[in-house]
Amino acid sequence: MSVYEKLKALDITLAAPATPAAAYVMYAQTGNLVFLSGHIAKRADGSVWVGQLGKNIDTAEGKAAARAIAIDLIGTLQAAVGGDLTRVKRIVKVMSLVNSTPDFTEQHLVTNGASELLGEVFGDAGKHARSAFGVAQIPLGACVEIELIAEVA
Repeated sequence: MSVYEKLKALDITLAAPATPAAAYVMYAQTGNLVFLSGHIAKRADGSVWVGQLGKNIDTAEGKAAARAIAIDLIGTLQAAVGGDLTRVKRIVKVMSLVNSTPDFTEQHLVTNGASELLGEVFGDAGKHARSAFGVAQIPLGACVEIELIAEVA
């Protein structure tokens, strides 16, 4: 099954990349690597998914937010490869920042929301190295921010 067939089966529609909120670009390519800037969690209506894990958001909701970010990342990646996700050879690395209280320790489980979706969509090429950090705050109060590195043809 192709990437596009998998997206359709998952009922996922990709949106165009967001406009940068500051002095950066949404992606940059060097050689065969594409670096995607951090994407913050947004709800279906486009509003920022605000909250702090361990305070007013639980792990399951954080995981859903991370999954939503993965969908946005795939949309940005599609733009980076000129609209052709079949050019993605591999998701190389994911870094996740989880807005969390000092005693929250399930950042890795939150980040699984993104990692699992990338695996579903890209198959073996979606298996990636990863870091998941707890941080005191994320821009606009978002609960999760994730960046991604991909290898492309």
